[in-house]
Amino acid sequence: MSLRRFPRGVYDHGAEPDPRFTLANERTFLAWIRTSLALVAGGVALEALHVPIHSGLRLAASLVLLALGLVVPPLAWRGWAAAERAMRRGEPLPSSGVLLPLVVGVAAVALLLVLGTVLR
Repeated sequence: MSLRRFPRGVYDHGAEPDPRFTLANERTFLAWIRTSLALVAGGVALEALHVPIHSGLRLAASLVLLALGLVVPPLAWRGWAAAERAMRRGEPLPSSGVLLPLVVGVAAVALLLVLGTVLR
């Protein structure tokens, strides 16, 4: 009897890796999910607390944070799956697809907040 695990597109490849590596990959995925929750919370808080900066730039920063919070989970899922497949095949681990959008987005939010503070 074979085990049917989700997602089959990941688990139907290669051999079972060392459980420590699989669990580390899962912890990394969960860390990205926590990051996503923090981004959403920051976006909501920025608007809900009416931080005293230019209102248009505050709203823009809030929307960027919320968008990042929406984009990070699917990218993290894709990264988890790619890393798991690579481990199962004995291949080098792929680079993360989450880093660049996150760096660009957080830098954009910082710029918006600085401009919003200067222009208030």
